[in-house]
Amino acid sequence: MSFTPVPGRQTERYEIAAPLDTDYYGVFDDLSPEERDAWVRARTFSAEIAPHIAEWWDRGEYDLSVVRRMGELDLFTDGIEHEGLTHLTPLGAGLVNMEISRGDGSMGTVLAVQGGLALRTLALFGSDEQKAAWLLPLARGEVLGSFALTEPDHGSDSVSLETRARREPDGGFVLDGAKKWIGNGASGGVTFVWARVESPGADDDGTVRCFLVPQDTPGYVGEPMRGKASLRAIHQALITLTDVRVPADAVLPGTRSFKDASTVLYATRSGVAWSALGHATACYEAALQYAQQRIQFGKPLAKFQMVQERLAQMLEELTGMQLYCRHLADLEAGGRLRPTQASLAKYHNTRTARRIAASARDLLGGNGILLEYGVMQHMADIEAIHTYEGTESVQALLIGRDITGLSAFA
Repeated sequence: MSFTPVPGRQTERYEIAAPLDTDYYGVFDDLSPEERDAWVRARTFSAEIAPHIAEWWDRGEYDLSVVRRMGELDLFTDGIEHEGLTHLTPLGAGLVNMEISRGDGSMGTVLAVQGGLALRTLALFGSDEQKAAWLLPLARGEVLGSFALTEPDHGSDSVSLETRARREPDGGFVLDGAKKWIGNGASGGVTFVWARVESPGADDDGTVRCFLVPQDTPGYVGEPMRGKASLRAIHQALITLTDVRVPADAVLPGTRSFKDASTVLYATRSGVAWSALGHATACYEAALQYAQQRIQFGKPLAKFQMVQERLAQMLEELTGMQLYCRHLADLEAGGRLRPTQASLAKYHNTRTARRIAASARDLLGGNGILLEYGVMQHMADIEAIHTYEGTESVQALLIGRDITGLSAFA
Protein backbone atom coordinates (compact mmCIF):
# COMPACT_ATOMS: atom_id res chain seq x y z
CA MET A 1 0.00 0.00 0.00
CA SER A 2 1.39 3.41 -0.92
CA PHE A 3 0.03 6.94 -0.79
CA THR A 4 0.19 9.78 -3.30
CA PRO A 5 -0.71 13.34 -2.24
CA VAL A 6 -3.60 14.88 -4.14
CA PRO A 7 -2.66 18.42 -5.24
CA GLY A 8 -4.86 21.46 -4.94
CA ARG A 9 -6.41 20.67 -1.56
CA GLN A 10 -6.17 22.65 1.65
CA THR A 11 -5.56 19.48 3.61
CA GLU A 12 -3.30 16.61 2.68
CA ARG A 13 -5.02 13.54 1.30
CA TYR A 14 -3.52 10.39 -0.11
CA GLU A 15 -4.74 7.76 -2.54
CA ILE A 16 -4.04 4.08 -2.00
CA ALA A 17 -1.95 2.41 -4.71
CA ALA A 18 -0.29 -1.04 -4.88
CA PRO A 19 0.81 -3.12 -1.86
CA LEU A 20 4.51 -3.30 -0.96
CA ASP A 21 4.73 -7.09 -0.55
CA THR A 22 6.56 -6.80 2.75
CA ASP A 23 8.50 -10.03 3.35
CA TYR A 24 11.69 -9.13 5.20
CA TYR A 25 12.77 -12.73 5.75
CA GLY A 26 11.74 -14.02 2.32
CA VAL A 27 9.16 -16.29 3.94
CA PHE A 28 7.20 -16.57 0.69
CA ASP A 29 10.06 -16.61 -1.81
CA ASP A 30 9.69 -20.27 -2.80
CA LEU A 31 6.09 -20.40 -4.00
CA SER A 32 5.02 -22.82 -6.70
CA PRO A 33 3.46 -21.36 -9.88
CA GLU A 34 0.03 -22.54 -8.69
CA GLU A 35 0.43 -20.85 -5.30
CA ARG A 36 1.59 -17.61 -6.87
CA ASP A 37 -1.27 -17.71 -9.37
CA ALA A 38 -3.79 -18.07 -6.53
CA TRP A 39 -2.20 -15.09 -4.78
CA VAL A 40 -2.44 -13.02 -7.97
CA ARG A 41 -6.12 -13.92 -8.41
CA ALA A 42 -6.83 -12.82 -4.83
CA ARG A 43 -4.99 -9.56 -5.46
CA THR A 44 -6.99 -9.02 -8.64
CA PHE A 45 -10.20 -9.22 -6.64
CA SER A 46 -8.94 -6.86 -3.92
CA ALA A 47 -7.88 -4.33 -6.54
CA GLU A 48 -11.31 -4.50 -8.17
CA ILE A 49 -13.20 -3.73 -4.97
CA ALA A 50 -10.72 -1.13 -3.67
CA PRO A 51 -12.59 1.88 -5.13
CA HIS A 52 -15.85 0.82 -3.44
CA ILE A 53 -15.13 -1.07 -0.22
CA ALA A 54 -14.74 1.89 2.17
CA GLU A 55 -18.12 3.24 1.04
CA TRP A 56 -19.79 -0.16 1.46
CA TRP A 57 -18.20 -0.54 4.88
CA ASP A 58 -19.23 2.98 5.92
CA ARG A 59 -22.85 2.45 4.86
CA GLY A 60 -23.07 -1.11 6.15
CA GLU A 61 -23.88 -2.48 2.69
CA TYR A 62 -23.20 -6.02 1.48
CA ASP A 63 -22.93 -6.19 -2.32
CA LEU A 64 -23.76 -9.82 -3.07
CA SER A 65 -22.19 -9.57 -6.51
CA VAL A 66 -18.77 -9.80 -4.87
CA VAL A 67 -19.50 -13.40 -3.90
CA ARG A 68 -20.11 -14.34 -7.53
CA ARG A 69 -16.92 -12.53 -8.55
CA MET A 70 -14.85 -14.41 -5.97
CA GLY A 71 -16.32 -17.62 -7.33
CA GLU A 72 -15.42 -16.64 -10.89
CA LEU A 73 -11.84 -16.16 -9.72
CA ASP A 74 -11.95 -19.60 -8.05
CA LEU A 75 -11.07 -18.28 -4.60
CA PHE A 76 -13.40 -20.34 -2.41
CA THR A 77 -11.82 -23.81 -2.39
CA ASP A 78 -9.67 -23.03 0.70
CA GLY A 79 -7.41 -26.05 0.33
CA ILE A 80 -10.37 -28.47 0.28
CA GLU A 81 -9.57 -31.71 -1.54
CA HIS A 82 -12.57 -32.89 -3.52
CA GLU A 83 -13.31 -33.95 -7.07
CA GLY A 84 -14.38 -30.99 -9.14
CA LEU A 85 -12.67 -28.41 -6.93
CA THR A 86 -9.33 -26.77 -7.70
CA HIS A 87 -6.98 -27.98 -5.01
CA LEU A 88 -4.77 -25.40 -3.33
CA THR A 89 -1.94 -26.28 -0.99
CA PRO A 90 -2.32 -24.99 2.57
CA LEU A 91 0.20 -22.29 1.66
CA GLY A 92 -1.73 -21.26 -1.45
CA ALA A 93 -5.02 -21.18 0.47
CA GLY A 94 -3.39 -19.17 3.24
CA LEU A 95 -2.02 -16.59 0.81
CA VAL A 96 -5.49 -16.14 -0.71
CA ASN A 97 -6.90 -15.58 2.77
CA MET A 98 -4.12 -13.15 3.63
CA GLU A 99 -4.48 -11.14 0.42
CA ILE A 100 -8.27 -10.84 0.57
CA SER A 101 -8.05 -9.68 4.20
CA ARG A 102 -5.30 -7.23 3.32
CA GLY A 103 -7.84 -5.70 0.93
CA ASP A 104 -10.76 -5.81 3.36
CA GLY A 105 -11.84 -7.77 6.42
CA SER A 106 -15.48 -8.12 5.39
CA MET A 107 -14.39 -9.80 2.15
CA GLY A 108 -12.04 -12.00 4.18
CA THR A 109 -15.07 -13.10 6.17
CA VAL A 110 -17.03 -13.78 2.95
CA LEU A 111 -14.17 -16.09 1.97
CA ALA A 112 -14.15 -17.79 5.38
CA VAL A 113 -17.92 -18.31 5.46
CA GLN A 114 -18.56 -19.35 1.86
CA GLY A 115 -15.47 -21.50 1.41
CA GLY A 116 -13.94 -22.32 4.77
CA LEU A 117 -17.20 -23.13 6.56
CA ALA A 118 -20.08 -23.83 4.16
CA LEU A 119 -18.23 -25.45 1.27
CA ARG A 120 -15.94 -27.41 3.62
CA THR A 121 -18.90 -28.74 5.63
CA LEU A 122 -20.58 -30.03 2.47
CA ALA A 123 -17.36 -31.50 1.03
CA LEU A 124 -16.50 -33.32 4.26
CA PHE A 125 -19.90 -34.56 5.39
CA GLY A 126 -22.47 -34.27 2.60
CA SER A 127 -24.09 -37.09 0.67
CA ASP A 128 -23.32 -37.66 -2.98
CA GLU A 129 -26.73 -36.20 -3.85
CA GLN A 130 -26.19 -33.11 -1.73
CA LYS A 131 -22.79 -32.52 -3.28
CA ALA A 132 -24.13 -33.00 -6.79
CA ALA A 133 -26.76 -30.34 -6.15
CA TRP A 134 -24.77 -27.77 -4.19
CA LEU A 135 -20.97 -28.23 -4.27
CA LEU A 136 -20.16 -26.46 -7.53
CA PRO A 137 -22.78 -23.69 -7.10
CA LEU A 138 -21.22 -22.88 -3.73
CA ALA A 139 -17.67 -23.03 -5.10
CA ARG A 140 -18.63 -20.72 -7.97
CA GLY A 141 -20.43 -18.26 -5.74
CA GLU A 142 -23.69 -18.86 -7.61
CA VAL A 143 -25.40 -19.82 -4.34
CA LEU A 144 -24.46 -18.23 -1.03
CA GLY A 145 -23.77 -20.58 1.87
CA SER A 146 -23.77 -20.10 5.62
CA PHE A 147 -22.72 -22.12 8.66
CA ALA A 148 -25.13 -21.84 11.59
CA LEU A 149 -23.61 -23.04 14.86
CA THR A 150 -23.39 -20.05 17.23
CA GLU A 151 -26.55 -19.20 19.17
CA PRO A 152 -27.71 -16.12 21.12
CA ASP A 153 -26.91 -17.86 24.42
CA HIS A 154 -24.12 -20.15 23.24
CA GLY A 155 -20.99 -18.68 21.69
CA SER A 156 -17.83 -20.07 23.24
CA ASP A 157 -19.84 -22.98 24.72
CA SER A 158 -21.40 -23.88 21.39
CA VAL A 159 -21.27 -27.55 22.35
CA SER A 160 -24.30 -26.71 24.54
CA LEU A 161 -26.39 -25.57 21.57
CA GLU A 162 -30.16 -25.61 22.14
CA THR A 163 -31.47 -25.77 18.56
CA ARG A 164 -33.46 -28.98 18.23
CA ALA A 165 -34.17 -31.31 15.32
CA ARG A 166 -37.22 -33.43 16.10
CA ARG A 167 -37.53 -36.55 13.95
CA GLU A 168 -40.96 -37.07 12.44
CA PRO A 169 -42.62 -40.45 11.72
CA ASP A 170 -41.88 -40.06 7.99
CA GLY A 171 -38.13 -39.73 8.73
CA GLY A 172 -38.02 -35.98 8.16
CA PHE A 173 -37.13 -33.40 10.81
CA VAL A 174 -38.63 -30.28 12.36
CA LEU A 175 -36.06 -27.66 13.40
CA ASP A 176 -36.64 -25.12 16.17
CA GLY A 177 -34.20 -22.67 17.68
CA ALA A 178 -32.14 -19.57 17.02
CA LYS A 179 -28.68 -18.78 15.64
CA LYS A 180 -26.64 -15.58 15.86
CA TRP A 181 -23.71 -13.98 14.00
CA ILE A 182 -24.33 -16.13 10.91
CA GLY A 183 -22.54 -14.75 7.86
CA ASN A 184 -24.68 -15.10 4.70
CA GLY A 185 -27.56 -16.28 6.91
CA ALA A 186 -29.94 -13.78 5.31
CA SER A 187 -28.59 -13.95 1.77
CA GLY A 188 -31.26 -16.14 0.17
CA GLY A 189 -28.93 -19.13 -0.21
CA VAL A 190 -28.55 -22.26 1.91
CA THR A 191 -27.64 -22.67 5.57
CA PHE A 192 -25.87 -25.57 7.24
CA VAL A 193 -27.72 -25.71 10.55
CA TRP A 194 -26.23 -27.59 13.49
CA ALA A 195 -28.88 -28.97 15.84
CA ARG A 196 -29.36 -31.57 18.55
CA VAL A 197 -31.51 -34.52 17.46
CA GLU A 198 -34.61 -35.49 19.41
CA SER A 199 -35.49 -39.03 18.37
CA PRO A 200 -36.25 -41.27 21.39
CA GLY A 201 -35.01 -44.80 20.84
CA ALA A 202 -32.89 -43.93 17.79
CA ASP A 203 -29.12 -44.33 17.86
CA ASP A 204 -28.60 -40.64 17.15
CA ASP A 205 -30.95 -39.32 19.84
CA GLY A 206 -29.21 -36.43 21.62
CA THR A 207 -26.39 -36.18 19.10
CA VAL A 208 -25.45 -33.01 17.20
CA ARG A 209 -25.96 -33.23 13.45
CA CYS A 210 -25.95 -30.81 10.53
CA PHE A 211 -28.90 -30.07 8.22
CA LEU A 212 -28.87 -28.43 4.80
CA VAL A 213 -31.68 -25.85 4.85
CA PRO A 214 -32.59 -23.62 1.88
CA GLN A 215 -33.29 -20.18 3.29
CA ASP A 216 -36.69 -19.97 1.58
CA THR A 217 -37.93 -22.90 3.67
CA PRO A 218 -41.09 -21.89 5.60
CA GLY A 219 -40.29 -21.01 9.21
CA TYR A 220 -36.72 -19.93 8.45
CA VAL A 221 -36.25 -16.20 9.14
CA GLY A 222 -32.85 -14.53 8.77
CA GLU A 223 -32.46 -10.86 9.66
CA PRO A 224 -29.21 -8.92 9.11
CA MET A 225 -27.81 -7.67 12.40
CA ARG A 226 -27.51 -3.90 12.64
CA GLY A 227 -25.27 -1.65 14.72
CA LYS A 228 -22.02 -3.51 14.00
CA ALA A 229 -18.81 -1.51 14.28
CA SER A 230 -16.77 -4.24 12.57
CA LEU A 231 -17.03 -6.25 9.33
CA ARG A 232 -19.68 -3.83 8.14
CA ALA A 233 -19.54 -4.84 4.45
CA ILE A 234 -20.89 -8.35 5.08
CA HIS A 235 -24.23 -9.10 6.70
CA GLN A 236 -24.33 -11.45 9.64
CA ALA A 237 -27.76 -12.69 10.56
CA LEU A 238 -29.89 -13.47 13.54
CA ILE A 239 -31.79 -16.59 12.49
CA THR A 240 -34.99 -17.94 14.00
CA LEU A 241 -36.18 -21.44 13.15
CA THR A 242 -39.84 -22.09 13.89
CA ASP A 243 -41.27 -25.45 12.87
CA VAL A 244 -38.87 -25.63 9.92
CA ARG A 245 -39.67 -28.91 8.19
CA VAL A 246 -36.95 -30.59 6.17
CA PRO A 247 -36.88 -34.05 4.55
CA ALA A 248 -34.80 -36.95 5.81
CA ASP A 249 -32.19 -36.33 3.13
CA ALA A 250 -31.53 -32.82 4.50
CA VAL A 251 -29.24 -34.24 7.17
CA LEU A 252 -25.58 -34.48 6.20
CA PRO A 253 -24.89 -38.20 6.69
CA GLY A 254 -21.26 -37.68 7.71
CA THR A 255 -22.21 -35.63 10.77
CA ARG A 256 -22.70 -37.67 13.91
CA SER A 257 -21.47 -35.48 16.78
CA PHE A 258 -20.21 -32.04 17.76
CA LYS A 259 -16.70 -33.23 16.91
CA ASP A 260 -17.65 -32.94 13.26
CA ALA A 261 -18.41 -29.24 13.69
CA SER A 262 -15.08 -28.92 15.50
CA THR A 263 -13.30 -30.48 12.54
CA VAL A 264 -14.52 -27.63 10.34
CA LEU A 265 -13.63 -25.00 12.94
CA TYR A 266 -10.11 -26.37 13.41
CA ALA A 267 -9.49 -25.97 9.68
CA THR A 268 -10.80 -22.41 9.56
CA ARG A 269 -8.85 -21.43 12.68
CA SER A 270 -5.71 -21.55 10.56
CA GLY A 271 -7.47 -19.24 8.13
CA VAL A 272 -8.02 -16.67 10.89
CA ALA A 273 -4.26 -16.60 11.57
CA TRP A 274 -3.68 -15.85 7.88
CA SER A 275 -6.46 -13.26 7.87
CA ALA A 276 -4.87 -11.48 10.83
CA LEU A 277 -1.60 -11.41 8.88
CA GLY A 278 -3.37 -9.72 5.97
CA HIS A 279 -4.84 -7.03 8.20
CA ALA A 280 -1.52 -6.41 9.94
CA THR A 281 0.35 -6.20 6.63
CA ALA A 282 -2.06 -3.55 5.36
CA CYS A 283 -1.65 -1.52 8.55
CA TYR A 284 2.15 -1.75 8.57
CA GLU A 285 2.49 -0.80 4.92
CA ALA A 286 0.10 2.13 5.36
CA ALA A 287 2.14 3.39 8.30
CA LEU A 288 5.44 2.99 6.46
CA GLN A 289 4.31 4.82 3.32
CA TYR A 290 2.61 7.55 5.30
CA ALA A 291 5.73 8.12 7.39
CA GLN A 292 7.87 8.38 4.27
CA GLN A 293 5.64 11.01 2.67
CA ARG A 294 4.05 12.99 5.50
CA ILE A 295 6.07 16.16 6.22
CA GLN A 296 6.10 17.48 9.78
CA PHE A 297 8.50 20.04 11.28
CA GLY A 298 10.19 20.34 7.91
CA LYS A 299 11.02 16.69 7.28
CA PRO A 300 9.30 13.33 6.64
CA LEU A 301 8.02 11.55 9.72
CA ALA A 302 10.27 8.63 8.75
CA LYS A 303 13.36 10.69 9.59
CA PHE A 304 12.42 10.86 13.26
CA GLN A 305 14.16 8.27 15.44
CA MET A 306 11.00 7.43 17.37
CA VAL A 307 9.10 6.71 14.15
CA GLN A 308 11.85 4.46 12.78
CA GLU A 309 11.93 2.52 16.03
CA ARG A 310 8.16 2.01 15.96
CA LEU A 311 8.27 0.87 12.34
CA ALA A 312 11.02 -1.59 13.24
CA GLN A 313 8.90 -2.93 16.10
CA MET A 314 5.93 -3.36 13.77
CA LEU A 315 8.08 -5.18 11.20
CA GLU A 316 9.45 -7.47 13.91
CA GLU A 317 5.95 -8.47 14.93
CA LEU A 318 4.72 -8.79 11.34
CA THR A 319 7.64 -11.07 10.43
CA GLY A 320 6.81 -13.26 13.41
CA MET A 321 3.23 -13.55 12.14
CA GLN A 322 4.51 -14.56 8.69
CA LEU A 323 6.73 -17.25 10.21
CA TYR A 324 3.82 -18.62 12.22
CA CYS A 325 1.66 -18.84 9.10
CA ARG A 326 4.33 -20.38 6.90
CA HIS A 327 5.17 -23.11 9.40
CA LEU A 328 1.47 -23.69 10.01
CA ALA A 329 1.03 -24.32 6.28
CA ASP A 330 4.06 -26.62 6.18
CA LEU A 331 2.73 -28.66 9.11
CA GLU A 332 -0.67 -28.99 7.45
CA ALA A 333 0.86 -29.97 4.11
CA GLY A 334 2.79 -32.71 5.85
CA GLY A 335 -0.28 -33.99 7.72
CA ARG A 336 1.28 -33.07 11.06
CA LEU A 337 -0.87 -30.13 12.12
CA ARG A 338 -2.58 -30.56 15.48
CA PRO A 339 -5.70 -28.51 16.37
CA THR A 340 -3.96 -26.74 19.24
CA GLN A 341 -1.15 -25.66 16.93
CA ALA A 342 -3.78 -23.88 14.83
CA SER A 343 -5.13 -22.40 18.06
CA LEU A 344 -1.68 -21.07 18.98
CA ALA A 345 -1.28 -19.43 15.57
CA LYS A 346 -4.70 -17.81 15.84
CA TYR A 347 -3.98 -16.73 19.43
CA HIS A 348 -0.64 -15.18 18.51
CA ASN A 349 -1.61 -13.54 15.24
CA THR A 350 -4.84 -11.83 16.23
CA ARG A 351 -3.23 -10.46 19.39
CA THR A 352 -0.26 -9.21 17.39
CA ALA A 353 -2.45 -7.73 14.64
CA ARG A 354 -4.22 -5.64 17.26
CA ARG A 355 -0.92 -4.16 18.41
CA ILE A 356 0.27 -3.43 14.87
CA ALA A 357 -3.04 -1.77 13.95
CA ALA A 358 -2.93 0.38 17.09
CA SER A 359 0.63 1.51 16.30
CA ALA A 360 -0.29 2.32 12.71
CA ARG A 361 -3.38 4.25 13.72
CA ASP A 362 -1.33 6.30 16.18
CA LEU A 363 1.45 6.95 13.66
CA LEU A 364 -1.04 8.38 11.17
CA GLY A 365 -2.19 10.90 13.77
CA GLY A 366 -5.62 12.41 13.15
CA ASN A 367 -5.74 10.93 9.65
CA GLY A 368 -5.60 7.50 11.22
CA ILE A 369 -9.31 7.57 12.05
CA LEU A 370 -10.40 8.35 8.48
CA LEU A 371 -11.65 5.45 6.40
CA GLU A 372 -9.88 6.71 3.29
CA TYR A 373 -6.55 5.74 4.88
CA GLY A 374 -7.72 2.18 5.60
CA VAL A 375 -6.10 1.66 8.99
CA MET A 376 -9.17 2.41 11.11
CA GLN A 377 -11.26 0.02 9.06
CA HIS A 378 -8.70 -2.77 9.51
CA MET A 379 -8.38 -1.95 13.21
CA ALA A 380 -12.12 -2.35 13.71
CA ASP A 381 -12.28 -5.53 11.65
CA ILE A 382 -9.43 -7.13 13.60
CA GLU A 383 -11.65 -6.93 16.66
CA ALA A 384 -14.08 -9.34 15.00
CA ILE A 385 -11.53 -11.93 13.89
CA HIS A 386 -9.93 -11.75 17.34
CA THR A 387 -13.22 -13.11 18.67
CA TYR A 388 -14.64 -15.46 16.07
CA GLU A 389 -13.54 -19.07 15.58
CA GLY A 390 -12.82 -19.08 19.32
CA THR A 391 -12.05 -16.13 21.59
CA GLU A 392 -8.59 -15.40 22.94
CA SER A 393 -9.55 -16.95 26.29
CA VAL A 394 -10.90 -20.12 24.70
CA GLN A 395 -7.75 -20.54 22.59
CA ALA A 396 -5.64 -20.10 25.72
CA LEU A 397 -7.61 -22.81 27.52
CA LEU A 398 -7.33 -25.21 24.58
CA ILE A 399 -3.57 -24.68 24.52
CA GLY A 400 -3.38 -24.86 28.31
CA ARG A 401 -5.22 -28.18 28.38
CA ASP A 402 -2.83 -29.55 25.76
CA ILE A 403 0.36 -28.57 27.58
CA THR A 404 -0.79 -29.44 31.11
CA GLY A 405 -3.08 -32.38 30.49
CA LEU A 406 -5.69 -30.69 32.70
CA SER A 407 -8.94 -29.13 31.52
CA ALA A 408 -10.03 -25.75 32.87
CA PHE A 409 -13.33 -25.81 30.99
CA ALA A 410 -15.21 -27.61 33.75
